[in-house]
Amino acid sequence: MTRSRKRKLKRAKSAFTTVPMASAILACMPVAMAQQAGLEEIVVTATKRSENLQDIPLSITALGTEQLEDYNVDSFSDYVKFLPSVSWTTLGPGFSPVYMRGVASGENNNHSGPLPSVGIYLDEQPITTITGALDMHIYDVARVEALAGPQGTLYGASSQAGTIRIITNKPDASAFAAGYDVSGNLIDGGDAGGSAEGFANVPLTDNIAVRLVGWYQHDGGYIDNEFGERTFPTSGITIDNADQAEDNFNPVDTYGGRAQMRVDLNDEWSFTPSIMGQVQEADGIFAFSRDADGMDVTHFTNDRSSDRWYQAALTVEGKMGNFDVTYAGSMLNRDIYTESDYNDYSFYYDVLYGYGAYVYDDTGALIDPSQYIRGKDRFEKISHEIRLTSPQDFWIRTTAGFFMQRQQHSIEQRYVIDNLFTPFNVSGWNDTIWLTEQVRNDRDYALFGEVSVDVLDDVTLTGGVRYFDTRNSLKGFFGYSANFSSRTGEAVCFDPEGINDAPCTNLDKVVKESGFVGKANATWRVTDDAMVYFTWSEGFRPGGINRRGTLPPYGSDILTSYEIGWKTAWLDNSVRFNGAVFHSKWDDMQFSYLGANGLTEIQNAGKARINGFETSIDWVPTEQLTLTGGLSLIDAELTDDYAPDPSAPPAAPDGTSLPVTPDLKANLTGRYTFVISTFDAFVQGSLIYQGDSWSDLRLDDRAAHGELDGYMMADFSTGISKDNWHLSAFVDNAFDTTGEVYRWDQCTVCGDATYVTPRQPRTFGLRFGQKF
Repeated sequence: MTRSRKRKLKRAKSAFTTVPMASAILACMPVAMAQQAGLEEIVVTATKRSENLQDIPLSITALGTEQLEDYNVDSFSDYVKFLPSVSWTTLGPGFSPVYMRGVASGENNNHSGPLPSVGIYLDEQPITTITGALDMHIYDVARVEALAGPQGTLYGASSQAGTIRIITNKPDASAFAAGYDVSGNLIDGGDAGGSAEGFANVPLTDNIAVRLVGWYQHDGGYIDNEFGERTFPTSGITIDNADQAEDNFNPVDTYGGRAQMRVDLNDEWSFTPSIMGQVQEADGIFAFSRDADGMDVTHFTNDRSSDRWYQAALTVEGKMGNFDVTYAGSMLNRDIYTESDYNDYSFYYDVLYGYGAYVYDDTGALIDPSQYIRGKDRFEKISHEIRLTSPQDFWIRTTAGFFMQRQQHSIEQRYVIDNLFTPFNVSGWNDTIWLTEQVRNDRDYALFGEVSVDVLDDVTLTGGVRYFDTRNSLKGFFGYSANFSSRTGEAVCFDPEGINDAPCTNLDKVVKESGFVGKANATWRVTDDAMVYFTWSEGFRPGGINRRGTLPPYGSDILTSYEIGWKTAWLDNSVRFNGAVFHSKWDDMQFSYLGANGLTEIQNAGKARINGFETSIDWVPTEQLTLTGGLSLIDAELTDDYAPDPSAPPAAPDGTSLPVTPDLKANLTGRYTFVISTFDAFVQGSLIYQGDSWSDLRLDDRAAHGELDGYMMADFSTGISKDNWHLSAFVDNAFDTTGEVYRWDQCTVCGDATYVTPRQPRTFGLRFGQKF
């Protein structure tokens, strides 16, 4: 297959040429020296109270409804680039682990990996899952909040390094409202896409309202599966991918909806039930081969994923005396089906170890040893939280509560070879050389509380603590048939009964932990428009089970952070300048990697320290011009050798920089509004910069994969509006920068078969909408 126009990859050098051009565009915006307009107040619920962002002694980035619309945010990858403290890796939509403030080891985040270090919340309920953040479509969303630093006391496990909260718009019984948006786009060198979205807020009575939201989005593909051949040296068998080769073979279809009802029982009590669901169907992969001339791969079997989830939730709010009472409960179900090419593994194991000599059919003839993976991941997360909050105007304020959560993850991974010798099949599973069929349960119980005391009119002290009790269990089967291996799989089963049609059970382990994490804060309100604060805080991530029987369980890791921050407003609230400097110690850091036979192994890899600086600025120099930006500087490195094999040199010595997070991440957006005849109009430009980084902690992996190139991206948009409608045109990644997000391979011995996940190429689009 060939393209009509082959895309050439643009590396970091070309990205820097965009700076003068983008700066010139922003500089040419007319700046009328009109009377300064103050910045709008941003109300967030990060502390589980509704408060002005400027009054909270916490590093928070909040993107409100207007910003999300202005930035054309549809998905996770759209908003995360505007969060300086957040970094991420990805294998595609729905498979994007999230990290904050450099707390990343480059670990393998598959089904048997550790819990995430960043918590993700939808309204009041946690939606964090192991394989990656839910790629929830962003529409009719009130704001996205990023809470940087350990959130151990209020948010608990998996909020070790921070928390991201997606807050939806709620039903409102005071007035009817509705709207819709439609868009179309074209990826340069790729396919076309588009979306249709709509919402309706419908009062049913003077105290009951419902809000209905729906969306459909098609994203065009931009990765080519090029025709290719491969010859296996042991058998001499040559295969090709003629039936799989296709241009732009990674399209995505996303559709879903949300329904909420709010019932105000009286002036003090209300409840809000909601249900939300989404389906995301993706073909292909979202990476190219590092040695390719363009965004090309050569895969021989099908690649696709289907990610289906829904969440049913209930929030009850009321009063007991002067105290606010909140109950938040939810049930999240997520089902992921994947098919993945695993041909690199098959080829390199044949080249190095003659693996193909053991792959034959029932006649004894050697066959194509290519493997592919069929996976099913079924998640069920149930959570309950109840808390009491004292009035905000008390000189002493408290928040206290109880939290419980159960996460069940059913794991099925079939490694398939077509026409495999029947006795080599895992019993009851045709053409399956390896089977993983397991159930993982993570339980979490906690009591938490925070107390703030105004010791002086302008000085507040806060202390918090969380007691946690966690339990991780893993039970099931993994491995080969007894006829293929005498050391793993069926040959070492200790229970003839298996779960989910597995032939037997060879794994059944449990690990438990309990303990405390704390927080202390001192805040000084220097003036009405300025505060400084100091915070000591802890975050934790529970330990768990290694499924390889010869390895012990891994323990929890603890992050301890020391932070000095400030919140300030200047020039009659036309400038908002916030920031923080911090020092974090990461003890017993969890690191997971693919060991022998492709099994994930998790170890406590020692210690690291992270020093950082982050800041945000909002400036309204005139009523027409708004400038918004953020920046994060991170210096993170090991303070111990990481030496999984004491008899060998360290895999990563003391002083090795931590992976994933660049040393510099920054963004700047300028938006200028003006009037053309009877139309309101705007022009907008955004610059997004990310420095170099590594995908992995280990030096041998770095040598094999190379460094992720830093990049600069630019987004531009313009539009007009009148009365209740708006029309805009945009170009994202305007200078077509590759933007490397992640580098990876299929196995530890896969040689130079490295894949690079890029940002989406230059995309042109139009959007039209109305609100009623």
